[in-house]
Parts: sequence; C-alpha cells; structure tokens
Amino acid sequence: MIHNRLNVLRAERGISRKDLADAVGVNFQTVGYIERGDYSPSLDLALKIAAHFGLPVEMVFSLKPFETLTSQLMKAKGGG
Repeated sequence: MIHNRLNVLRAERGISRKDLADAVGVNFQTVGYIERGDYSPSLDLALKIAAHFGLPVEMVFSLKPFETLTSQLMKAKGGG
C-alpha cells in the first residue's frame, strides 16, 4: 500500500479533488481512490501530483504511514 498526504495537502491549500484531478489529467474519482489507499498511482502520476504541490514526491507519498503532525511537533519540542 502506498500512503499519502493528499487529503492534508488539498485541505491546507483549498484544492478540491476535481481541481487536483484536472491539474494532473485524471478523473476526480481517481484522486479519491488514491487518498483512501484503494489505488496506487503510477510513478508518472505521483510525480505530477508532487510537482503540482511543489513538493518532493517523498513528502506526498510513502511506503510506510506518515507520522502525525502532533507527534512531529512533540519531537521538535523535545518531548518524543
């Protein structure tokens, strides 16, 4: 399974599934399938999505679950 941060990235930037889908050339349902982990994007699509957000692909997709923002903040404050 490929894990992703699409939901978070879309929310913080105010981008709908349709907006993202249109930008990368897929159906909006494909974005939903990727977000839920029901579909793994091709390398080409993963790179297009990452480029759309201006991020390296490993900031958007991962083979293991992403750490929560709360745990990242706790580590940064020296509590984890």
